[in-house]
Amino acid sequence: MTSRLALLAAMATGLALATPSMAADTVVLSVDPSKPGARIDRNIFGQFAEHLGHGIYEGIWVGPDSTIPNTRGIRDDVVAALKALKVPNVRWPGGCFADEYHWRKGIGPQRAVSLNPNWGGVTEPNTFGTHELMDFLDQIGSEAYLSVNVGSGTPQEAAEWLEYMTTEQPTTLAQQRAANGHPAPYKVPYLGIGNESWDCGGNMTPDYYLTQMKVYSRFVRNFNPAQREAHRMLRIAVGPGGGEPRWTEWTDAVMKAWQGHQWSWDIEGLSLHSYTVVRWPPSFASVGFGEKEYSQILKSTLEMDGLVAKHSAIMDKYDPQKKVALVVDEWGAWYAPLPGSKEGFLVQQNSLRDAVLAALNLNVFARHADRVRMANIAQMVNMLQAMIRTDKEKMVLTPTYHVFRMYVPFQDATSVPVSFDAGTYTHDSITLPRLDAIAARDAAGQLWLAMTNIDPDQPVAIEASVAGIAAKAARGETLTAPKVDSVNTFDAPQVVAPTPVAAKVQGGKVFLTLAPKSVTVISVEQ
Repeated sequence: MTSRLALLAAMATGLALATPSMAADTVVLSVDPSKPGARIDRNIFGQFAEHLGHGIYEGIWVGPDSTIPNTRGIRDDVVAALKALKVPNVRWPGGCFADEYHWRKGIGPQRAVSLNPNWGGVTEPNTFGTHELMDFLDQIGSEAYLSVNVGSGTPQEAAEWLEYMTTEQPTTLAQQRAANGHPAPYKVPYLGIGNESWDCGGNMTPDYYLTQMKVYSRFVRNFNPAQREAHRMLRIAVGPGGGEPRWTEWTDAVMKAWQGHQWSWDIEGLSLHSYTVVRWPPSFASVGFGEKEYSQILKSTLEMDGLVAKHSAIMDKYDPQKKVALVVDEWGAWYAPLPGSKEGFLVQQNSLRDAVLAALNLNVFARHADRVRMANIAQMVNMLQAMIRTDKEKMVLTPTYHVFRMYVPFQDATSVPVSFDAGTYTHDSITLPRLDAIAARDAAGQLWLAMTNIDPDQPVAIEASVAGIAAKAARGETLTAPKVDSVNTFDAPQVVAPTPVAAKVQGGKVFLTLAPKSVTVISVEQ
């Protein structure tokens, strides 16, 4: 019965796309590939997997003895889903958890059981540790973004972790790594020096954090011979958590110190954390909401553009050559926990609204690609704005997952200018741009357009022209659903799922109609 209902819902969505019930206003898009912009670094599509709730345990790790199909304890279904996203990097083990994580508890045959005070006060079995992470990353084809413990750890502990992981020389730690099953050194491309050191990471002042960061930058080395010079490990310092003066002062202090840094320390990135939260603590529901909450949340998420611009301007003052990347390594929607879920597990649903929200943020990062070269959505599985939800042997892909999969062609593509009059969408006192769009060319020269119709009620007719190119065909996918709060469930997993879309090409221009509340990605054939 449930599969029949899902089929009927999908058919209804397809009919709505094929035959819009109302006239659509026309928006003219002008794309100019002759003026290439910055490369959209694939790392802005990064993920975040913290030891929090069921994100690791049950979400990724079930253990080798589980009846759920797995490879060395890691869920096969989750791995297959994530491989399709071409996940560039995964930030681990936190978050606030990172500044209480001691890596030695997570290696070897006997694991220490500890506590997780930040997230529910539950026990942490440490069965998913360094080797399990690297196995997981190898299975999904991704890379490690390690967050080292600055809050309750020491530079020595962090330095020994990197020696354990990366040296090929026969040190005691390297021999221990080999005894634990991995003789070859691991690659660690990205290192986060602490997490939210201004708050859960130790409530530090900018000056105090700088004294710590410089020491960690100096002594936490990568010894892997394959990670030298151009392939060296990139070190990412704790950056701001908002746009208020305390955050701008933090960015200013770190970047000013970097401008005058000496040979003995350096950083290549500065983090930025910003969640879509209209008010704190998170109180908006992730299900059962209407257009009012839809518009309020999207208004809040669009503030990311101004936030990135504000901190980029401060960075430009000290780093006009943009050597230091702005790394938005925690972003996404944070809602009230689902009723009945465990305290501190941050369980929420993922709706069509979140798909639109994800597209808008990815577009912001793409437009600031000269400075934003890495980002990590929070989080990968089972909490906050997840890609995937699991329940024992069941798995379902979320609307946000589908947006990330649709945007894969933009990984390492070159941005190109796209101009348009977005128009407006208004609900109550909130006015938003009706349309958002980006364009890029991939390495093979293929042109891609991503378009988001924010308006939940009205379709938008698109007329796109590409300078210097006479389009011959255009096709792709669109993502929408019957309601702004439509979700995928274990019983009805296809309520919000992409459907093919073929645009009309006439006179070298591309014509298509974007359904209300939709995300569409197309390729333009020359």
